[in-house]
Amino acid sequence: MLFDFHHCSPINSLTAVELCAGAGGQALGLERAGFDHTALVEIDANCCNTLRANRKQWNVLQQDLRAFDGSPYKGVDLLAGGLPCPPFSVAGKQLGDGDERNLFPEGIRLVREIRPKAVMIENVRGILDAVFQDYRCYISGEIASLGYRTDWRLLNASDYGVPQLRPRVVFIALRSDIPGPFPWPAPSLFSSQTVGDTLHDLISSKGWGMADDWRKRANQVAPTVVGGSKKHGGPDLGPTRAKRAWAGLGVDGMGIANEPPEADFVGMPRLTVRMVARLQGFPDDWQFTGSKTASYRQVGNAFPPPVAAAVAGGIAAALLRTANTRLAVA
Repeated sequence: MLFDFHHCSPINSLTAVELCAGAGGQALGLERAGFDHTALVEIDANCCNTLRANRKQWNVLQQDLRAFDGSPYKGVDLLAGGLPCPPFSVAGKQLGDGDERNLFPEGIRLVREIRPKAVMIENVRGILDAVFQDYRCYISGEIASLGYRTDWRLLNASDYGVPQLRPRVVFIALRSDIPGPFPWPAPSLFSSQTVGDTLHDLISSKGWGMADDWRKRANQVAPTVVGGSKKHGGPDLGPTRAKRAWAGLGVDGMGIANEPPEADFVGMPRLTVRMVARLQGFPDDWQFTGSKTASYRQVGNAFPPPVAAAVAGGIAAALLRTANTRLAVA
């Protein structure tokens, strides 16, 4: 397992509201960093069922973010979310604020309604492209006008123990009364495991005779896992270039398998949903609901929990440092 999500206790009674929660990648990271979820908003029924199946105590709200009223949650410590990526993804048309799926305006609205101590929004690398510079400045300016300091940072999942490249942009805003710059998490001192090392026990679980040789071939971190969209067909590991990269690791990226390879299997194996989930940093006991396609999309579109935990840990430290300073003064 890549990250221990079981033997952890909350740092303090920090609270969070999460937007576009998906299958719980960011939610797990926030939990590990010590945040209790006051509400998780998600429109997809399969994702909501996944969240409820794994954490019965969470307040999961299945609804369109545009209809979500943040005022009952005013004053929570953290407003977090993974807003839709297609408007800014290089795999799409990069329509940005002209894309009907762009939910940054709703994020800004909810910061205004909730006035959290901190904000954490994850998105794709494409949002840092020059074409979106004005829109990034607009977002930062709107949030800053509400009394926050803002910053953007590109993080690679492989720097935080995840055996996958997966570059993601994180937007952070801290309320102006929280002193000091945001402590961005330093890359891990330990290298990520390779795909072979990470998945060997799963790929060999049915006695596949070539598992040890495959492990040696799959001796790198994975390409970025691609979750796809509802407009996409069945589950696979991405476009042609990505499939070539997977083939270099001895993985057939044309689809997702139901089971690991049998003992007499010949050729390149396909990964299962559970294998891909482990590459994303999910714990093995995190269950995904729905069909194989629905489950794979939940996994592929997730924010890796270890990366979310690293960023949220910095936020928690900043908030608690401020709270302790105020107590000492009082």
